[in-house]
Amino acid sequence: MREFSGILRGGGEAIHGVLPCSFQGFFNISCLSKVLDLPPENLIKSISAVPVSKKRRVADFQLSIASVTEDNSSDCLAPDLHLQAQKLAERLKCDAVVSEISAGPGTVNFTINRELLAKTVLRQVLKDGSEYGVKSELFSTVPKQKALIEFSSPNIAKKFHIGHLRSTIVGNFIANLKVALGHEVIRMNYLGDWGMQFGLLGVGFQLFGNKEKLKTSPLQHLFEVYVQVNKAAEDENTKKLAKDFFRKLEEHDEQTLSLWKQFRDFSIDEYIRIYKRLGVHFDEYSGESFYQEKSKEVLNMLENKGLLQKTIKGTGIVDLSEKKDLSSFSTVMRSDGTSLYITRQVSPSVIIAIYFASRLLYMSTFVTDSKSQSNHFQHLFQILKLMGYDWVERCQHVSFGLVQGMKTRRGEVIFLEDVLNEVRSRMLQNMASTKTTKEIEDPMETAEKVGLAALIIQDFQGLLSSDYQFSWDRALQSRGDTGVFLQYTHARLHSLEQMHGNEQLTDINVACLQEPDAISVLQHLLRYDEVLYRSSQDLQPKHIVSYLLTLRTGLPEPARLCLFQAARSVLANGMKLLGITPVTQM
Repeated sequence: MREFSGILRGGGEAIHGVLPCSFQGFFNISCLSKVLDLPPENLIKSISAVPVSKKRRVADFQLSIASVTEDNSSDCLAPDLHLQAQKLAERLKCDAVVSEISAGPGTVNFTINRELLAKTVLRQVLKDGSEYGVKSELFSTVPKQKALIEFSSPNIAKKFHIGHLRSTIVGNFIANLKVALGHEVIRMNYLGDWGMQFGLLGVGFQLFGNKEKLKTSPLQHLFEVYVQVNKAAEDENTKKLAKDFFRKLEEHDEQTLSLWKQFRDFSIDEYIRIYKRLGVHFDEYSGESFYQEKSKEVLNMLENKGLLQKTIKGTGIVDLSEKKDLSSFSTVMRSDGTSLYITRQVSPSVIIAIYFASRLLYMSTFVTDSKSQSNHFQHLFQILKLMGYDWVERCQHVSFGLVQGMKTRRGEVIFLEDVLNEVRSRMLQNMASTKTTKEIEDPMETAEKVGLAALIIQDFQGLLSSDYQFSWDRALQSRGDTGVFLQYTHARLHSLEQMHGNEQLTDINVACLQEPDAISVLQHLLRYDEVLYRSSQDLQPKHIVSYLLTLRTGLPEPARLCLFQAARSVLANGMKLLGITPVTQM
């Protein structure tokens, strides 16, 4: 990274500092570490950019005294910390880089020379471009990993339900973030393409199916067939036929497999089309069917390790209880010997681990409450651990809550494509009422991108584990904390850049960027790497969303072109991580 060469002075001794213009990690000061008797690397996470404030002028960086003292417990008294901060601040002197040093409540605060701050921040943002923030010293000790991100995972032969939107956009965000931070990522869509439901669907198609409708509108027709056969499923004979169909699938009956393969191929083609609208891609389409043969090997392994037990009815179970009293167990095999969903998940976990020697990250794959999915993955990980696979400790389940109230004009059954069409339609209506819409080259494409931003930002504003109430009106507001306004801000900044041409940083007089609003934007740009770091630690997109919404509200009018360029660059970077394609016209 481009760096300041700053000089702090303490106790009469010059403290030469290396000051990279990025969020935390701004200070890596060897002599300051001597004053505190701490290794320089211990200071990196103790120094942070100060959050901007609209109400008062704030310093740029602060050193937390509590984090660098020997007793950094919560029992340490505030007056003691404040006294230590005052003593340290008195030992340090200002210079050409640091214009002011002061003590706060348990912190030492540093204010950087304003012209130097502006010049260095802007140069760094524009130089690093899409890599701004990820080169921070904060990530210097984070090892690069291979990560398998499994997300979305719809059941084939069914149209995308709106509940899959959360899994899809959350998984895409995590994959985007890890790629940006230099990790090797495989995006896997582990399809629900096996199981007893396909016995029921196969019988349903034999009873109610139409080959022509299957070709012209496959998932809609299969949905209609599934509704019809479920009504008939109360009949014992239909249930028996469904079991026989699935048994034939597991026995690789040629005719049965051929019909199932049609369902799968049609489904994947349809899903790829929807994923393209969402801006999502996968490196691997896998599924339960691929591992159904391996599930027999898993059952044999469980039996050989003495983990597989049989109930009176012949069902296969694994005891997960600590006292081995069956107070907690997982069912892994039906009484007829056919596999279950959890058995077909153990298989790929074992195989994939052979290729991935580091963190495996699992996404919740079904529309259900977080608790039930967490129980499922807890059982999966427990079984793998009992089988002796220590790498299971590197597996993780990311759960999320339910979206409530997302109904379309078409009715109660909510399909994802209906929602995407609806948000695009509403955005087109909103855009048609503005004067600039006629100037947009492709209003339909713009409405699609802005509408998706509206959905993503409303979804990502809170904790992923929380349920939230969706509101069309709130999501599509052109002002306030919305994806629509983020897109508008990006388009406006892009327009200003185009209007002023390609002015270079060397042509800018940074002395003109001293008004409070401009300083607030510069200070906020300093915080970007910390925001990325927080999201990388807890996999919560809300940190980035909050940051971007604050960045767009703080832009000064008027401001120099270089500040517009820097703000737009960081805004675009953050939006892309969230899965949003920034628009240049709106």
